[in-house]
Amino acid sequence: MAQRLIVALDTADSDQARQWAEAAAPHAALLKLGLEFFAAHGTAGAARFRQRPIFLDLKLHDIPNTVAGAVRALAKLAPAMLTLHACGGSAMIAAARRAADAAPHPTKLLAVTVLTSLDQAALNAVGVPGAPHDQVLRLAELALCAGADGLVCSAHEVAALRRRFGTAPTLVVPGIRPAGADRGDQARVMTAGDAVQAGADYIVVGRPITTAPDPRLAAQSMAREAAGEAA
Repeated sequence: MAQRLIVALDTADSDQARQWAEAAAPHAALLKLGLEFFAAHGTAGAARFRQRPIFLDLKLHDIPNTVAGAVRALAKLAPAMLTLHACGGSAMIAAARRAADAAPHPTKLLAVTVLTSLDQAALNAVGVPGAPHDQVLRLAELALCAGADGLVCSAHEVAALRRRFGTAPTLVVPGIRPAGADRGDQARVMTAGDAVQAGADYIVVGRPITTAPDPRLAAQSMAREAAGEAA
């Protein structure tokens, strides 16, 4: 079966992250190292996970020269995927693209559109008019034209993105929750199976796996659901 599960190792505890990685690795396409882990351990800590494909979810967002420099600095980790904020603009994304293309190992650049923790009221409060759907499509157009390989979006926008951009962009979807589960701080959520059915290439799952009594079984169940198999 195609592996679609990305397991988020969202912790500052390196030993805990390694335990989760070992439990989930047989069922995961990639392991996600995000801001919390990276702030605590940096590139040296991330390098300890290079035996598996790494998704560096750092959401880079700065002036083009700075982001390009960060991409060059992260290239030694050979991440399979790296995130940057689409709202950084086309020049920033293009600079990141050039830096990634000059690296010795290929890295997919994924543009984060609208965080899954944001709903329409939250967007409007920071001056973005309209609904998340509209902003996602706007930023997706900008990012893909500037050279991004794919997008990070909620499952609620996946079908619209596929209709507009086809199968080429890699769509990575966080905000995945089992049916009836607590949403936590996520606003726009969907189950793994429904997200993949809508057109997601990968789903990102953290707490439903890492806080489960048995993370290995939770990862297996989530991977099987994403693959369209019975639990």
